Amino acid sequence: MTNSTLPTANQAWGFYSTSSAFADADAAWAIAFPAITKVTVGSAEGVRDFLDSRHGRHFADDVHNGIHTGLGLEAAIDAAITRWMGWKIDRNTAREHGIPKGLPYLTGFVGLYEIMAEAE
Repeated sequence: MTNSTLPTANQAWGFYSTSSAFADADAAWAIAFPAITKVTVGSAEGVRDFLDSRHGRHFADDVHNGIHTGLGLEAAIDAAITRWMGWKIDRNTAREHGIPKGLPYLTGFVGLYEIMAEAE
């Protein structure tokens, strides 16, 4: 596995598509991908698959909320990362997805998608 920025594999869904409604999707991807990789220490495949998922779409919604409050794109992505790293995986989410309880939300979901990529 590599830790370089991978392009989206799903332009019609997830973070990429959702971010195109409020920003240049390529620019948003170029900022979010390495920032998420750095904070979660996830693989490039795990980060890409997270961003391409429904969870990536929700992450983009959070970025959009930041932009709506007046933040620039990079600041909105950083704020969303901070928020998602502050949330913890609870018992129900752990049971539903098999992610260890107590992990930061962003780390847990990137890790889940990393494991799923390795299993393919």
